[in-house]
Amino acid sequence: MVLNIGCAARPGKAGDNKTGSWRVFKPVFNQELCKKCGLCALLCPEGCVTVNDEEEYIPDYDYCKGCGLCAEECPADGAIDMVQEEK
Repeated sequence: MVLNIGCAARPGKAGDNKTGSWRVFKPVFNQELCKKCGLCALLCPEGCVTVNDEEEYIPDYDYCKGCGLCAEECPADGAIDMVQEEK
């Protein structure tokens, strides 16, 4: 694999590269506190927050970089907590 100068992964869409392996913090969703507003899915820069069959918002940790934007913008206090990743 050859990397271009200034590039940490192969060029392409984020969905082509699993980027979650270098995450330091990850969002943990508390479905009981979730207001189902969808801001987490709308604002996720990687588009990795989706809705499952039970209408719960869940992150795809293979692609989540742990930026914390979902937790920062969530209007429901405590619905999304950023916790340190354990590897």
